[in-house]
Amino acid sequence: MGKIPTTEQDSNHRHLEQMTTAELLTNINREDQTVAMSVKKIIPKIIPLIELIVRKMRSGGRLFYIGAGTSGRLGILDASECPPTFGVPDDWVIGLIAGGDSAIRKAVEHAEDNPDGAWDDLSSFGVNSKDVVIGIAASGTTPYVVGGLADCQNRGIATGCITCNENVPILRYADYPVVCVVGPEFVTGSTRMKSGTAQKLILNMISTSVMILLGRVRDNKMVDMQLSNAKLVERGMRMISDSLNISNREARQLLILHGSVREAIDQYKK
Repeated sequence: MGKIPTTEQDSNHRHLEQMTTAELLTNINREDQTVAMSVKKIIPKIIPLIELIVRKMRSGGRLFYIGAGTSGRLGILDASECPPTFGVPDDWVIGLIAGGDSAIRKAVEHAEDNPDGAWDDLSSFGVNSKDVVIGIAASGTTPYVVGGLADCQNRGIATGCITCNENVPILRYADYPVVCVVGPEFVTGSTRMKSGTAQKLILNMISTSVMILLGRVRDNKMVDMQLSNAKLVERGMRMISDSLNISNREARQLLILHGSVREAIDQYKK
């Protein structure tokens, strides 16, 4: 029997059911505090992946995430937040999950065990060598993800991965591997906890940095965000008011006229 993967190793804590609420929260938080430092250590591995994505997207490529379960949901979450946050088209960043959209809310039995499933899903979007495909799998063994990356590599499509185990199959098929070992989970094997947190942090870093490098942020402001609710309209108004040193009333009128913070500022300056 081989070495037990880190994500499956026994928790550092025993008899969880005997802990008080305060003890549970304190111990979970203590474990969570280690995650950010684990991510910090692997920043040098994330940099070349981000720089690749920026080059590909500047040439018309797209970014795909593929995953199953928690990993798939995290990829979909990150992808779905790019259009409203950065004002980019829906097909710039695409998240795919084993079992399809119904698996976002409810587990689809055995969907992650199909090594051909990811390629079938990617093919429906016409994935090609202009694109980058990142496989997300805490275990590093998920057949849906491993098979998808292998199929992409065989067709000359650039691949990356985010995993929380070393020496796992996914690494063979990732041109740009990101391995973030966070140690055993508080509840043994529950990778939605520290592993999921690490994956979320890394996905935040990737998509945010890519969009900034592609010019979708000005100074520190989301000038291309979609104005889809009252809160965002108010935020946009403040951005314009602060940038141009004008009243909120005038800023709101400019925002209504141009429908975009960036356009409102640029047109006013002309």
